Amino acid sequence: MRKLIVPLVLVPMLLLAVSALIPGSAFAAAHPQHHPPHFFVRNSPAAGGNLRYYGGPVMTGTANVYAIFWEPGNNVESGYNSLIQRYFGDVNGTGLYHNNTQYTQSGGGYPSAEHLVASWVDTRSYVETPLLDSDIQNEVSHAQSVNGWSSSIHNVFFVFLGRNENLCFDSSYSQCASNYFCAYHSYFGSNTIYAAMPYAASFSCNPGGPLPNNNDADLTINVTSHEQMEAATDPLLNAWYDLYGNEIGDKCAWIFGTRSSNGGDVTWNGDSYLVQKEWDNRVSGCVLSGP
Repeated sequence: MRKLIVPLVLVPMLLLAVSALIPGSAFAAAHPQHHPPHFFVRNSPAAGGNLRYYGGPVMTGTANVYAIFWEPGNNVESGYNSLIQRYFGDVNGTGLYHNNTQYTQSGGGYPSAEHLVASWVDTRSYVETPLLDSDIQNEVSHAQSVNGWSSSIHNVFFVFLGRNENLCFDSSYSQCASNYFCAYHSYFGSNTIYAAMPYAASFSCNPGGPLPNNNDADLTINVTSHEQMEAATDPLLNAWYDLYGNEIGDKCAWIFGTRSSNGGDVTWNGDSYLVQKEWDNRVSGCVLSGP
């Protein structure tokens, strides 16, 4: 059979003709991007040996944290937002964050510090229920547009949701806050790093016992700590994780230090928190301070 040869000059015309036949929604589906997120699931700590390096970047130096509180009707416990903001102020300089310094990237550089750059409360109604990952990504982009924030490998955007607001990864509803995860982190574009943070007290993400600040924020702060350390050491999901894909927080999920009478296991700047341990490759175990 003879091959049909199309003159090069006709190729652009053919491409234009084909594109005209494709619905615009087919192109729109490419945004937002759905990189498989890293879920913090409700189960026991993960096995798999030490974390391994897979060549991707980490959040070197100081990570810039942006807190987005998407809370129509202010449907959160009083003090919820301020306690989460206080956590971001207190965790910097702690042994828990210092544990990240052992996880370096190619050419050097490691996560050494963090600070809360800005917070913003969005009272707009939720666009659907349950929310989807695409809605979280759009909320990050909206917050950036409103506040003049930009994306960077050094910036991470936490999206905190209100009480009882369910979140699912996609419209299959198979991976949701109500049936699968407590939170997750991921990215879209080339370097827009974000963490999706459902209201932990609404979705069985509870370590039990007394809580150091007697507030729903205590539960979310523990989950926030998990996602923050993972984003710092594996922001684009191609840096540090173990043989089975478990990140620094997964390997110590729901493992806490000795709890005081008020329920906390750490005290930073005079403030008490309950936060899980994180994996330390130096000792091949879970720690609250390292390396």
